[in-house]
Parts: sequence; C-alpha cells; structure tokens
Amino acid sequence: MSGLKIHRAADWIERLQDGDGAIWWTERGLFDPWNHVESAMALAAAGRLAAARKAFEHLLDSQEEDGGWIGDLGAAAPMDADNRRLVTDGAPKLKETNFAAWSAAGVWHLYLCTGEKRDLDRFGEMSLRACRFALVLQSEHGEIAWRTPDPGEAFEQVDALYAANCAIYMALGCAVEIARSLGKGHDDLTAGRSRLKTALTARTDRFDRTWPSKARYAMDWYYPVLCGVLTGQDAVDRLESRWMEFVEPREGCRCVSEEPWATAAETAELSIACAQAGRPLAARGLLKPVAALQDESGGVWMGRQFALDVIWPEERPSWTAGAAILAEHALQPRSATARLFGVRSPAEAL
Repeated sequence: MSGLKIHRAADWIERLQDGDGAIWWTERGLFDPWNHVESAMALAAAGRLAAARKAFEHLLDSQEEDGGWIGDLGAAAPMDADNRRLVTDGAPKLKETNFAAWSAAGVWHLYLCTGEKRDLDRFGEMSLRACRFALVLQSEHGEIAWRTPDPGEAFEQVDALYAANCAIYMALGCAVEIARSLGKGHDDLTAGRSRLKTALTARTDRFDRTWPSKARYAMDWYYPVLCGVLTGQDAVDRLESRWMEFVEPREGCRCVSEEPWATAAETAELSIACAQAGRPLAARGLLKPVAALQDESGGVWMGRQFALDVIWPEERPSWTAGAAILAEHALQPRSATARLFGVRSPAEAL
C-alpha cells in the first residue's frame, strides 16, 4: 500500500466544493471543467456519490448553448510576489475543447461506479453535447483545436495540443459508450475519434505548432498510454523511451524534463499508465511519493522541488488529490477506475 489516506483526500475535495456543486482548485478559487470532473471522478471512486452527482449537476446547470463551458486557465495563473502561491484571480478565462469533452469520461466513470442508469439518463446528453462541441473544432487532418477562436481569429490559427487531444480521444470513446447505452446515434463521435487517432499516431506534426517546447512536458510523453491511444507493446515502448528522462527515483515524475520538480498529479497519472501497460510494480512504486505529499488536511501538495528539498508551490489543488485517489483506485482489480482506463493484468497487456 502507498499510504495515501483516500477518505481524507476525499474530505479535502469536498471541502473545496461550493454549495452549487462547483469544485474549486484551491481554497481561494480557480475553476475549470476538466479538473472539476477529475475531482468528481475521485469522489465517486471514494464512494462520495452525493457529492459527485452534485458536481455533475453543476455542469448541467452551467453548460453553454454550444456544449462547452467557460473556465479559468489555471496553468496561466501567475505566482505571487514570493513565488509561493497562485494568484487565483489572474488566470485568463476561455472555452477549451478538452475541458468540455472530459465530462464524458466523468459521466461514464460515474455510471461504472454506481451501475445506475439514472446517472446516464441525467448527465449523458450533457456530455454528448460537450464532445460534439469539441468535434466542431476538428480539422480535416483529424486534430482538434485546443480552444474556441477569439473574435476575428481564424480557426487555423488556433493550435492543437497533443496531450489534450489524447484526453479528448479517450473522452470520445466514453461518449460512444454513453450513446450506445442511451440508444442514441454515435456515428459522428465514432468517426471523429477515428480521425483523431490517425492524427495522434500518424500526423503528430499537426500538434503543438506554436508550442514546440511542449515535448519537455511529461504529459506529452505518457498521455497516449494513459488515454488508450497506444496499447500493448506500443504502450510499453512509449513509457520506456523516456523513463530515465522523466522519472526521478523516490521522487516521482518530473513535470518538465529538465526541472527538479516532481508533481503529484503527473506521478499519479503515470502510475495509471504503467498499470495499463502491465507494469503494476512500477505503478505501485510511483504512488509512494504521491502519498508522501499528503498532509494532515488530507490534501496533496502539488509538487516538490527536490533539488532544494521544498514543497512548491504551496498549493493543495482538489484535482491533485483527485488524481491520487483515481490512481489508487485503478490498481484495485475490476474497480470502476481500472475498467475506465482499461487497466489489465500484465499477461493481458502484451
């Protein structure tokens, strides 16, 4: 066992949930649909079904007419003058395709946790609309723009992000399952997912054209495995290709290859990817440094700068605790999270 206290981590997420169901990044704010859904998924995995359903009710109530949601781009939030905490009112607001589509992964996971079709009846159509919002921004080559264009901006000027498109690929698979369960058509979802896989595997030049340094980020490395774009030996080869570059022994996964900063969410997600690739020992080993970042509140610190031996930044986001819970749950045989991510035994994986 890693030592992560799952129920205390779930308590922390619930503490960050507002009365209307929104789950904030931190005690001081920031909201986006992707991390909100990730936190809701963790609540469902931890058995907090009322809180999880409340989170999806918030999405249902706040979904825009085109199927998307406006959220904070927390990754662009500045740091305070001491370089210790996020300035939560400094993040730009926008409408992201990945933010929206991920709701389908959350709704399908909720159903896998509960087995109650009422959850699909209530939230399924919402997630299908969200995925179709993303597909509106799919190019003829298969990649999906990361956000809606600004007024006067051409669609072709908006980049497609590789890791985000991997997540959309997985979400579209969940959307197809939701549509099938509801007896609804899904030809457009299936076709869009097929085109996206072609782009992710054969047209990688279509991604990150304005961010050529994105390959420095661990997510671009392991997300094709995490999200099922690569499976079997291809998944194993992908993880082995840059393992020494990103994984620091006893610290976890670096967020950026050249920085001595191991982050809990990336480490937890990499653990799930390892489990999918039939590497359960590596998966379990990665969860130990994640558990070490949990404090007495139940929250999990975002990361640790191991060269300086300090926690940085001084934030315990809801979604970091969420990723830790999901990674623990994914290693439980036949759990809803293991089924969602396609975690198989080592013999089945190859």
